[in-house]
Amino acid sequence: MADKTVLLAEDDASIRLVVNQTLVAAGYDVRATSSTDALERWVRNGEGDVVVTDVYLGETSIFDLLPSLKLARPELPFIVMSGQNTILTAASAAEHGAFDYLPKPFDIDMLSSLVQRALKSAPKSSNRAINPEAQKAISDAGLPLIGRSDAMQEVYRIIAKVMNTELTVLIEGESGTGKELAARAIHQLGAAKAGKFVALDLAALPAAEINKELFGTGGEGGAVHLKGGTLYLDEIGDLPAEAQTQLVKLLRDSSGARLIASTRRNLGRLVEEGRFREDLYYRLNVVRLTMPPLRLRKEDIPELARAFLIRAQRQGLSAKILDKSAIDLLTAYDWPGNVRELENLILRLAVLSPDEAITLRDVERELRAGASEQKGVSAGLEKDVETLLHRYVMGDLIAGGDSEDSAVYSRVIDQVERPLIKLALSVTAGNKVKAAQLLGMNRNTLRAKINALGIAED
Repeated sequence: MADKTVLLAEDDASIRLVVNQTLVAAGYDVRATSSTDALERWVRNGEGDVVVTDVYLGETSIFDLLPSLKLARPELPFIVMSGQNTILTAASAAEHGAFDYLPKPFDIDMLSSLVQRALKSAPKSSNRAINPEAQKAISDAGLPLIGRSDAMQEVYRIIAKVMNTELTVLIEGESGTGKELAARAIHQLGAAKAGKFVALDLAALPAAEINKELFGTGGEGGAVHLKGGTLYLDEIGDLPAEAQTQLVKLLRDSSGARLIASTRRNLGRLVEEGRFREDLYYRLNVVRLTMPPLRLRKEDIPELARAFLIRAQRQGLSAKILDKSAIDLLTAYDWPGNVRELENLILRLAVLSPDEAITLRDVERELRAGASEQKGVSAGLEKDVETLLHRYVMGDLIAGGDSEDSAVYSRVIDQVERPLIKLALSVTAGNKVKAAQLLGMNRNTLRAKINALGIAED
């Protein structure tokens, strides 16, 4: 038993001591804490083989953390202890995926027996953080869902509620937000995990190929005829009209796979425009799950970045760390390509950065390189500004002619200064003195410009 580790979370010091001594005597290694932060860190780092925890650690309920922790470690058994011995507490433990519920006061031998049974029930895996089935799904899709922001907690709550049902789920979100990862989490954590997870990217397939992959030949062999498991239709908004009609007919009678669809487009608007069948929309929109863009959950960026560096190391690259200035820049950036863009940049940094510590300048260099690749040119800031001026100002200059009261210059300067000052204030969390230092500007001048440009109101 000495190779098995129990993570013990209990804020009552006397109970923590007794349970700790009992489990050590039974031959387990024990890591004990009264902190939810420590418990969450251990679990996410892949430590421990079983968790024994009180329902409440301080003011925090373990049930608020379980959806996120179970997504990170699907195979890890949780034994929940509570002095509130009600049916509601026991039902909540079962609903949140706890291995078992142990009411206080309890027989200490019963706890040891329960820990032993929990360890026997846990899937065997050489990777303690991920069981074999989840490992394949995660390796196919990238990384499990990561993030502790309020926006991601809402995602976890919805996944926890629907994962053991057969309800159809519609996942909405911009490209790169992790819609397929959410679908795979629902499959791997739910009742359908024994079956296959079949994913079709409808935006990437030609119409003829969609019909073949989705419906098969002669009404047989297509993905919609999958028995058990989960059928994931990515970018359902790109499904051709004929295929929409055929899918509606099959869904009326289908009792096979669980259906999860995703879209980056507004399906309601497509219905109004007559480009998406209304009856199909209502069949898909049973439970709606919205994946937040990365710009709305920036507090998750440091954790995501570190996770991508760990993944790069597992792929054979040398270990790298991010210094504080690099993390600050990553957090300040808006990430139009969302998590996928962040992942790609981190992997490039892991390959190209010569030193162990990745700095602000390293991140800045790769962000600029990425922007140049997107435009297909290797242009600097001045060239980019010149292109924008041609697009937005040339017409005003031509139309102005010989006018002596043109305001083009002051308007353009205002439109450049305003976002620059707002960016500096964002980086310094609103500290005007630090922002003035970063900009090389007198702080009184900066205050005057903030007022004149209406930034204070923003």
